[in-house]
Amino acid sequence: MKLLSFIAGGRASFGAVKDNGVVDLGAQMAGCTTLRQLLETGRLTEAAKLVASAAPDHPLDSIAFAPVIPDPGKIICVGLNYRDHVAETGRTVTEKPALFARFACSQVGHLQPIVKSRVSDDFDYEGELALVIGKKGRHIPASSALDHIAGYSCYNEGSVRDWQRHTSQFLSGKTFAESGSFGPWLVTADEIPDPSKLTLQTRLNGKVVQDTTTDLLITAIPELIAYISTICPLVPGDVIVTGTPGGVGAKRTPPLWMRPGDNVEVEISGIGTLRNKVIAEPA
Repeated sequence: MKLLSFIAGGRASFGAVKDNGVVDLGAQMAGCTTLRQLLETGRLTEAAKLVASAAPDHPLDSIAFAPVIPDPGKIICVGLNYRDHVAETGRTVTEKPALFARFACSQVGHLQPIVKSRVSDDFDYEGELALVIGKKGRHIPASSALDHIAGYSCYNEGSVRDWQRHTSQFLSGKTFAESGSFGPWLVTADEIPDPSKLTLQTRLNGKVVQDTTTDLLITAIPELIAYISTICPLVPGDVIVTGTPGGVGAKRTPPLWMRPGDNVEVEISGIGTLRNKVIAEPA
């Protein structure tokens, strides 16, 4: 299934893509008004049966896409997780993954504008594979880590580079309001049995700026889940953003920043394409 969060007729809901439309699961599944609640209650099988027998409630082009999980308990991002990105930054590969957080207010959905802050011109793209946790766990072994994943999505982790460099900690440049995007939908894990076999491409105004395969992750997804779940429990709806490859704008000569009016896309095989336009922060 392709599951998504959306707004239609002024009402926030979640549903599944079917026949170029959306089956409104939030309106039809008692006790579940958000995709996070669906994952928390373990009702994916029930949702799949409902989708199989239902007609779409909304045309796909009539909804406003929200972030796949609008209300995650945690958004945990992984830095420096492709060797070509480590090399272009002049850093060295660390023994353990570099982690930092984003906040829910920092992300928008597919086709929604991402915002270049008025305080910086150094607004960079970062195309990434995101995963959403579907089953809770702590001290999860890498050997069973994939069993804890509900599905996968695309992420553009828009970064404000000069603010990111204010200190040795990344967070200040990584969680500006509405600076990143998450979508268009969650492809359930049964459709992607091996997340190391995907291709990822980022395009800015139609030009390819990042192009990689997910088998090149330094710390693979099972090991990421094992490591992060040792620090804190992972629960349904938590999001892990797995890292960006080389080709970021900050390391080009001259730097390639996202500007108001630009269009940015993150495409991952088996998932789809996340598209957003860049706008300036209102005065």
